[in-house]
Amino acid sequence: MIPFSPPHISQEHIDEVVDTLKSGWITTGPKTKLFEKKLAEYCNVSKVLAVNSATFGLELILRWFGIGEGDEVIIPAYTYVATANVVVHTGATPVMVDTNSDDININIKAIKKAITDKTKVIIPVDIAGYPVDYDEINDLVKRKDIKKIFKANSNNQKKLERILILSDAAHSFGANYQGKKSGSLTDISVFSFHAVKNLTTAEGGAITLNLPDNFNPEEIYKYLNMYSLHGQSKDALAKTQIGNWRYDVLEAGYKGNMTDIQAALGLVSLKYYDNENLKRRKEIFKFYDEKFSTYDWAESPLYKSNRKESSYHLYLLRIKNINETTRDQIIDDIFKSEVSVNVHFQPLPMLTVYKNRGYKIDDFPVSFDNYSRLITLPVYQDLSDNDLKKIVEAVVKSVKKFI
Repeated sequence: MIPFSPPHISQEHIDEVVDTLKSGWITTGPKTKLFEKKLAEYCNVSKVLAVNSATFGLELILRWFGIGEGDEVIIPAYTYVATANVVVHTGATPVMVDTNSDDININIKAIKKAITDKTKVIIPVDIAGYPVDYDEINDLVKRKDIKKIFKANSNNQKKLERILILSDAAHSFGANYQGKKSGSLTDISVFSFHAVKNLTTAEGGAITLNLPDNFNPEEIYKYLNMYSLHGQSKDALAKTQIGNWRYDVLEAGYKGNMTDIQAALGLVSLKYYDNENLKRRKEIFKFYDEKFSTYDWAESPLYKSNRKESSYHLYLLRIKNINETTRDQIIDDIFKSEVSVNVHFQPLPMLTVYKNRGYKIDDFPVSFDNYSRLITLPVYQDLSDNDLKKIVEAVVKSVKKFI
């Protein structure tokens, strides 16, 4: 069976983790701090906080910005459930909008229609690693008519004086937009380093800070770091210094820090990310494109334009003129050829938790149409050319059987 997305673990990864285990620092320590520094350099931002997941990173920023009951946060209907769950956790309301028919990213016109005086944050999602139209979103929230209806309820909201753009960049580490790296494209971005992501730390994530100049990145970093460690005024590394054992608890915070074991994996992967990982992913996308271009039923994903380029995280193949039932039959048949495929994602209004909150999939026809025809193909560094041939053959055979 060809797996869907196993992590790439080399001997160097193993050696780095063993070195960490022998060092005495297996929780947040020097390697986590070094990983943060390397990430900041890669993304060209001032500060990065490594955390235990992208989900935690998103919620941490919402709480830093003062989001709570009565507030609204605009999100795409087509995303993983974490994007919505973090909003619910704060007591705010997720306001879902439809997506584009071409790149499956959030629709800018739909965002504009959804903005009210309760809107505090917009969370665009870089589906499959392809950046959203950040220039348009950034410009939208800075428009005088949009800023005029913004009502600030916290100090940070008053300081920003507009809606915050919080990028769910879980898929897009390494993507480019207008010559800039993902992570530096808007106010704040959050990456995922989960096991299936391009760059993995097993579980983990990172917050990149790119706020306007009137915000102090160092102060925000210290606050977020504190909040991610139960609100302690000092982390474990700081307390090791002579006479520095005493600490205070400043907030009723959370436990969301990254460990040095996780950072060890990330440091090795980051070293080879562009030249090996991304290079191979681009080759895989090109292979799929060339093979499927000969079939009228195949709709290949958008992943590169004159303005932006994907991180090549997921290859979202859509089959033309089919419905959800046929798509499911095709997937089941592909598995019989010992090829693992997936679907990214079920739109949020299709899930019980959000159905029960009153969301209806009929309100998001574009999201449903894309979902109903979509099959996600394997893309990872260790896929061989023979594997790719087998995957394409399995897909073609199964599609022809049902259309």
